[in-house]
Amino acid sequence: MAQAMYENGPAAPPSAEAAREVPEVREVRPGPLGRLGIRVADHGRLVTVAWLVLVIGLGILAPSVEKSLSGAGWQADGSQSVAARRLAQEHFAGNASHAIQVVVRSDDGPVTQGAGRGVLADVTRILKDEPRLAEVVAPTPGATLSQDGRTAVVLAGAGVDTNEMVRVATDLKGELEDLSTDTVQVNPTGSSLLWSDFNEANLKAMLTSELVSWPVTLAILVLAFGALVAAGLPLILTLAGLVASAGSLVLINHFVPVSIWAMNFAMMFALALGIDYALFLVVRYRAARMGEGRSAREAIASTMDTAGKAVLLSGGTVLVSLSAVMLVPSPSFRSMAGGIMLSVLFVLAATLTLLPLVLVKLDQKINRFALPWARTTRHRSPLFERWGSHLWRRPVAWGAGALVVLVALAAPLAGLRTAMPSIKVLPDSASARIGYDQVQEAFGPGAPGTLQIVVDEKDGTAAARVLRDDHGIAAVMPAAPAADGSHYRMIQAVPAVDPSDARLPDTVERLRAELPASALVGGAAVENIDLKTQLDESTPLVIGVVLVLGFLLLLVALQAPLISLLGTLASLLSTAAAFGVARLVFQDGHGSGLFGFEHQGFLDAWAPVFFFAMIFAIAMDYTVFLLASAKEHWEKTGDARAAMVGAVADSGRVIFAAGGVMVAVFFTFALSGPLPPKEMGIILGVAVLLDAFLIRLVLLPVMLRLTGRAAWATPGWLRRVLPTITFSHS
Repeated sequence: MAQAMYENGPAAPPSAEAAREVPEVREVRPGPLGRLGIRVADHGRLVTVAWLVLVIGLGILAPSVEKSLSGAGWQADGSQSVAARRLAQEHFAGNASHAIQVVVRSDDGPVTQGAGRGVLADVTRILKDEPRLAEVVAPTPGATLSQDGRTAVVLAGAGVDTNEMVRVATDLKGELEDLSTDTVQVNPTGSSLLWSDFNEANLKAMLTSELVSWPVTLAILVLAFGALVAAGLPLILTLAGLVASAGSLVLINHFVPVSIWAMNFAMMFALALGIDYALFLVVRYRAARMGEGRSAREAIASTMDTAGKAVLLSGGTVLVSLSAVMLVPSPSFRSMAGGIMLSVLFVLAATLTLLPLVLVKLDQKINRFALPWARTTRHRSPLFERWGSHLWRRPVAWGAGALVVLVALAAPLAGLRTAMPSIKVLPDSASARIGYDQVQEAFGPGAPGTLQIVVDEKDGTAAARVLRDDHGIAAVMPAAPAADGSHYRMIQAVPAVDPSDARLPDTVERLRAELPASALVGGAAVENIDLKTQLDESTPLVIGVVLVLGFLLLLVALQAPLISLLGTLASLLSTAAAFGVARLVFQDGHGSGLFGFEHQGFLDAWAPVFFFAMIFAIAMDYTVFLLASAKEHWEKTGDARAAMVGAVADSGRVIFAAGGVMVAVFFTFALSGPLPPKEMGIILGVAVLLDAFLIRLVLLPVMLRLTGRAAWATPGWLRRVLPTITFSHS
């Protein structure tokens, strides 16, 4: 019977009475993943060499990842603002949204005289010596020279694309800032400098967070495993995956620009998931090898056929969730999602090939340096078994309590506002922020967000009239002819409000409706507005695709429509609650002093779509672990209580430990650096905290309890359509 179940899959679960009559069968034919585990163990030298070549080969490239990847790409492909930027770069000597603006301010009289005059000359020389820049424009009275004469802006046109201009800004800003004297300040600013300064601050924050998170992670793993050697395996596994993925991103960047954020997110995500996967396999192997007395080959086969299958399905769910972000037509989002997916693939490959080999080779040594109180041979946790039994007896009270907490935390979501990041994401000491503030003080609040309207020559007069008559525009500069003699004209218009003001999008929308048909409205602030519009339009589609694909993957894995649907819907609760908390922290500013940031009055617009996919991926990760264990017990016994209590007893310790590690990793990213990493750390940390401890260890088991046998019911027609996947292989 066990052999038939294993090879063909059960047509229906056996009754509890029938299961008790079947003698335990130790020897069964391994499934595909079990056979993979045995082959890996049998060909250890080949696998070791392959991984060494991969890690060393890609590892050579890994150290250059921070310099190779770009910080730009935050644009809405196909938008009017991107089209305007390309025309400006091509026809107006690089005077586009990603041009560099060097602000020179004198505290001792007019900046064009005395010491300021020499500094302006040095600034111009440095800019003209850079071959990647286009035309350098000296300060112009009435436009880039303030009325009091103390503030001037030297404009350096963009001769390369947005990604390369960020590198230009990084290369030049130190030399430019060093020109400052006791009476004259030099601060380069503009969108390219903003991304350069942000990348620099972000890198420092990521390194600081990594230094804090690794020791904390190791400590939690030692407590979870009870042995130092076993605890170190997930970190080694994750490190191999991270090195390989970092080197791969450098290679890919030679063909397609990759955002530096891809590496930042990949680093954090790979660490969290790698530990999850390794925990699940190591705990299962130790139980099979030391607890059940199996041989090393039997233990690794059993581990791969059960825990390995859950890991593979979990990885597939994560990849599917993140792939939905590719629907957002923006280079930064696609490269970020691609970078994380690449890291997940490497971690998944290491989990299913490298880790089984290490487990078999270490074998009993995996328990070296064990803590004296550690019980290393048990897969089933007595503590979580008692918790599962308690939930079985009191499902309504605990389920209702968890639901009330989650709904209460999700309630603030109703008032959530989003916008593109403002200059406040930079530290006060950043050159781009200082220059931004100086431009506002000298030229008005809307000056850093000056609009660039590229229009056909014949429509120039009409376009200028519309701009002058609009109440949202504070100043309009004369139309400038194209530098290459083409039929285009550029009109620059200064808005009356700050670039991050909620009224600016209305002004842009009104202008686009009233300007001549040939007019394209662009500028750095407008590019942000267009990207937010695109994100608002894409978010419902991404969420819908993630939910549908997540449900279908669970359905294929579990062969049970009801619990697959409930598991998918439960994942929405932790997501909604996390964004409810995000509204309180980042929009309303509660706790901003504790976490050390200046709140913007909104949540960054990219957070809902991107973090939803990430949170859902993590949530489904835990869902697969719990429900795969429940399905295994259901297939063996056909008893709903055994399935629910057994799932909590077998996977509760892993979920608890993995959740603790993830929360620690994510919250360390919230302790340092600029605002976006804090958003990432707090939102993901809260989501994991709620998902692992309230949903997977309370609400989902309660759902299994209340639905009983119906949770695992499968219509005959559906069973014939779905591929046969079973978990009870031993």
